Amino acid sequence: MWLRPLIYAVIILILLSLASSLFFLFKDQGQGKRSVYSLGVRVSLAAFLLMLVAYGLSTGQLGN
Repeated sequence: MWLRPLIYAVIILILLSLASSLFFLFKDQGQGKRSVYSLGVRVSLAAFLLMLVAYGLSTGQLGN
């Protein structure tokens, strides 16, 4: 029961990280490291999302 809301929350966090990276890219004009760090956060969240989906499929919580 707790897996689907957690997956939705991680997807929302990924989208927020992507939006903040775009904001920092325009604000810093490519000179700062903040956009790189927020993209790193996005990649980490995506890896966590893949682990959650794999766990859900292996335990049968995300089946048909």
